[in-house]
Amino acid sequence: MKSSDFLIKLNKEGKLEIVESSEQMSLSYEKKGVECREVANLAFNNGYFESAITQSYYSMYNNVLSLFFKCGIKCENHSAAAVILKEFFSQKELYSAFSKAKGERIDKQYYVTPSQNNPATKESAREMISDAMVFNPKMVVFKNNLKLEEIKKIREKIRETLQLVKK
Repeated sequence: MKSSDFLIKLNKEGKLEIVESSEQMSLSYEKKGVECREVANLAFNNGYFESAITQSYYSMYNNVLSLFFKCGIKCENHSAAAVILKEFFSQKELYSAFSKAKGERIDKQYYVTPSQNNPATKESAREMISDAMVFNPKMVVFKNNLKLEEIKKIREKIRETLQLVKK
């Protein structure tokens, strides 16, 4: 399935929409991202490495949602969030880090040893926390530097992809 077909399907299901932008929602998700990062550190320091990985990912995901709400995009699908980051925001580096983290989170959150490809270790949890510590500030800087005109173009491209506007 092409990414545009996937996004159209999510739009029809109400899981991806163009909404009014909200600075308040954006800041709330950014704050949630900070809280998840703190919980990841607490989990790590107490030997809960799977939880540290999961919370590190969610710190990243919440920062992606913060970006989206600043731009008036509601997205309730993790894979779509990655696609949008790459294809509409042209953030290939952030996309790569986010996609990698998403894969790690899925592996650690939904599978248990011996089903996991690679079980959570202190080192893998440390790496995920480190990745989040690099990703999150970059995401915040990107979000804060977006100009209104850029946001309008991104929203228009998404509308066209979702076939909400006649071409």
